[in-house]
Amino acid sequence: MMFELKDVTRRFGNKLAVDAVTLTIPQGQMVGIIGRSGAGKSTLLRMINRLQEPSSGSIRFAGVEVSGLRGQGLRNWQRDCAMIFQQFNLVPRLDVLTNVMLGRLNHRSTLLSLLNVFTREERVHAIAALERLGIEQTALQAAGTLSGGQQQRVAIARALMQNPKMVLADEPIASLDPLNAKIVMDALRDINEREGITVITNLHTLDTARNYCERIVGMAGGRVVFDGKPSELTGEAVKEIYGTDKDGAGIDETMTSTSLESTRRAETPSSGMMAKTAAMH
Repeated sequence: MMFELKDVTRRFGNKLAVDAVTLTIPQGQMVGIIGRSGAGKSTLLRMINRLQEPSSGSIRFAGVEVSGLRGQGLRNWQRDCAMIFQQFNLVPRLDVLTNVMLGRLNHRSTLLSLLNVFTREERVHAIAALERLGIEQTALQAAGTLSGGQQQRVAIARALMQNPKMVLADEPIASLDPLNAKIVMDALRDINEREGITVITNLHTLDTARNYCERIVGMAGGRVVFDGKPSELTGEAVKEIYGTDKDGAGIDETMTSTSLESTRRAETPSSGMMAKTAAMH
C-alpha cells in the first residue's frame, strides 16, 4: 500500500507554509521528518490526516485520493491514519481505559458513541494495548493525573485501538525527559516493526531520527531539502536543513540530543539533579 504526496502545498494568506512537497513512502517504513521550527513539518502531517486542507496538490494512499475524501470516507481515513500529538489530546477527567477506547469511535455507530457504551471485547483490547505499553496499572486513573510520559503512552494505546494502517506522530517526545522519550520512541518502533505499520514522525532531535528512523526527510522553508538514509545525513545536509550560525558553522548536534549520555554530558551539577528528579516522575 503505497503512500504518495505530489506537489502538496499549503498557504496561509501570503505565507507559504508547505511548498510543493512530493514524497513516495512504501508500506512499513519508519520515516522521521526534521527541520527548524516553522519549516512546515506539523502542517504537512496535519494535511496528511486532513486536519488541514492542502491549498493544492495530491495525497494518495493505496490508490485512493485522500485529499478528495468527504463524509464517511474522510472519517474512515482518519481512523486508518492515526494521529499522535505533542500535547497528548486526552480527556483529562476520563479514566485511562476510557481514553484508550475512544480510539474505537470511528468503528462504531453514532448512538453507541453518544451513550459511551463499549463492548467487553473493546475493553479487553484496550487493556492489552495498555499492557503492551507497560501502563496497565493506570487503567482506572483519571488521565489528567498521569505524568507526561505516561499520557503519551496512553495516546499511543488509543492510536493502536484504531487498528491503523499508518501512524502520524507530531513531535511526540518534545515535552518529555530523555528516559520517557526513549520509552515512547521504542513503542513507536515496536509498532512499526511488529505490525508493519508505516510510521511518520516529526522530530526536533537529530540523534532520535538517526537512531529510530530508516528514512529521514529534512524540511526547510516548507520544502524538502533532504530525503535519504540516516547514514546519508552529512554535516553539509544538516547545514542545508538547519542553516548556519553567523560564522558559517552548522549546529552542534549534542545541543538537540535526547540521549541520556549526551544529556548528562551537557548538564551542570544542579541541572543534572533536576533532570534526574524529572526522570523519576
